[in-house]
Amino acid sequence: MLARAVDGLLQSGAVDRVVVIVPEELVESTRTLLPGNVTVVAGGSERTDSVRAGLAAADDADYVLVHDAARALTPPSLISRVVAELRCGRNAVIPVLPVTDTIKTVDVLGAVTGTPERSELRAVQTPQGFTADLLRRAYDAADGIATDDAGLVERLGERVRSIVGEPTAFKITTPLDLLLARALVEEGAH
Repeated sequence: MLARAVDGLLQSGAVDRVVVIVPEELVESTRTLLPGNVTVVAGGSERTDSVRAGLAAADDADYVLVHDAARALTPPSLISRVVAELRCGRNAVIPVLPVTDTIKTVDVLGAVTGTPERSELRAVQTPQGFTADLLRRAYDAADGIATDDAGLVERLGERVRSIVGEPTAFKITTPLDLLLARALVEEGAH
């Protein structure tokens, strides 16, 4: 999945350099799996530590994309669209898809506490794109663990632009997701 995700970034034609962050014990073995022009660095114990390591390795970048290897089927065209938005002057860009399920908020005991308006909800995908300066400021101000880079940027009071995502950029995290991904690859749909 990692190699496929990296290939998508490189095939987009919009990415100058790829930095892959992995656990320290996997740095050398990962380097052998990826093209020689890909930088592989050790991450940290938390996601925020790993992104910081990636930012340090890309210290001269103007723009930064944060992408998940678990979104291995992300089309190169989506990656190009995120970068195009950044080059047109946006400071933070995330691909999103409308939520199709009804969503409920629940308390710790499982009691429903509310039903958010579905028309206002979006599922966020990657790559999330940022001006490098803005993402660095967001991480400098981060006061804990974050699961979403755009959320850190929002905490600064900065506007995050959403663009239409792609169904094939889904996150492969469950056996069902993996089954779907394999079927798409076998069918040549991706």
